[in-house]
Amino acid sequence: MTATSVIEGKEKRGGGNQKRVVDPSNITKTVGNIAFSSKDIVNEAAESARNAQQVWAAKTGAERSQLLYKLAEEINNHAEELAVVASQEMGKPITEMKGEIQRAVQLFKYYAAEGVRPDGETIPSSAPNVLQYAKRVPLGVVTLITPWNFPVAIPVWKIAPALICGNTVIWKPAENASLTASKMMKIFEKAGLPDGVINVIIGKGRDVGQQLMEEAAIDGLSFTGSTEVGKKVAETCSRRNIKCQTEMGGKNPAIVLKDADLSKTAGTIVSGAFRSAGQKCTATSRVIVETEIVEELKKALIEEMKNVKVAPACDPEAFTGPVASEEQYNKVKKYAAMAHKDGNIVVEGALPEEDGYYIPPLIVENIDTNHALWKEETFGPIITLVTASNVEEAVQLCNDTIYGLSASIFTNSVSNAHYFLENAKAGMVRVNQETAGVEYQAPFGGMKSSSSHTREQGQAALDFYSETKTCAINYGWHY
Repeated sequence: MTATSVIEGKEKRGGGNQKRVVDPSNITKTVGNIAFSSKDIVNEAAESARNAQQVWAAKTGAERSQLLYKLAEEINNHAEELAVVASQEMGKPITEMKGEIQRAVQLFKYYAAEGVRPDGETIPSSAPNVLQYAKRVPLGVVTLITPWNFPVAIPVWKIAPALICGNTVIWKPAENASLTASKMMKIFEKAGLPDGVINVIIGKGRDVGQQLMEEAAIDGLSFTGSTEVGKKVAETCSRRNIKCQTEMGGKNPAIVLKDADLSKTAGTIVSGAFRSAGQKCTATSRVIVETEIVEELKKALIEEMKNVKVAPACDPEAFTGPVASEEQYNKVKKYAAMAHKDGNIVVEGALPEEDGYYIPPLIVENIDTNHALWKEETFGPIITLVTASNVEEAVQLCNDTIYGLSASIFTNSVSNAHYFLENAKAGMVRVNQETAGVEYQAPFGGMKSSSSHTREQGQAALDFYSETKTCAINYGWHY
């Protein structure tokens, strides 16, 4: 399989270099190739999307919704093969990938229903015989820059609301999700996707990504990726007066108070930290525990780690797979080395025999809160464990980060739960739940350096992918 750009329904292989894709679960195995496009393709994609947008926007909401239902159906029909492609490309365990694909199916259905729901509101006028109302109208052409860690769900939670609002799309997937993106486009074509409504550019970020931001004739841009790149995206779009949203990093804490049910808490923390090899922007990477129960929690975590099987991604029993790439492997290994050098290892997982990009899940303590393991997003299966004397100190430590994406607390105290919900500086706060994840019908996004000032998913996404037009008509002139 070769990943190629798709413009106006046609594959485009030219312009850039090619790259062999290896399976991160077994790096001796080739799973496909990527045919990178050069930046010359960007203007072609923008023209295709612009031409298709006028026709797409002219369709009724009900007509657009029918395509989204068909997209959901085809994704579901091809879920098994899509899951295998994605797991072999970026290493997410197959059971998780299948769950991610079902989330994508539900996202398409959720936004398809918006095609027959109200798209505005009537507003009383102070003048007689005037009907005044506001309605959503499409932005036009939107660029979607998506990451590799959720190669199916994140593109869909951008594509679905963009389409139902009447926009057309230029989609730039991450390099390590190119095969998955190509597979998805083939599935979309089977669903009857009109030419030019979704255009995919397979290319290097420094080439096509830069060109999309700086020169392409687009009306909006949604980005998910690193904080460093996200800030450049926001700066560039602001200069061009292009509507923009950025979802970036996280350093997500889980607070454990002395009244928590540790038998349930430990498993929830381990799941939030080590599934997907910690490669979620919402993954738990800091655990803050009241001093009185730290030893008890450590014992519970050590016991729970016995259930963490590190294995190849396509093993249905894999709890944790490999990290996604050699670059990611080298990065996370440096943080693991810091943990061994500067802290005390509470527990560390075992590795499989396969030659892949495997990092053993580990929990480390005795790390100072000025240390890189506390401050920086590791994006790997590492937990830093610190203690706090009470809920107030725990929340202070929770907020001790430039990020503010997700946070959770484990407690049986309603008072402490509400104290946390009110005072934790994060866009998503949860009680007795993982930091990782949020339901598709709820707004997704963070505070501080984790996000721009918009939200994805739920009704909030419709606000981003549209503009508001206020209309008024005086119907009383003939009186």
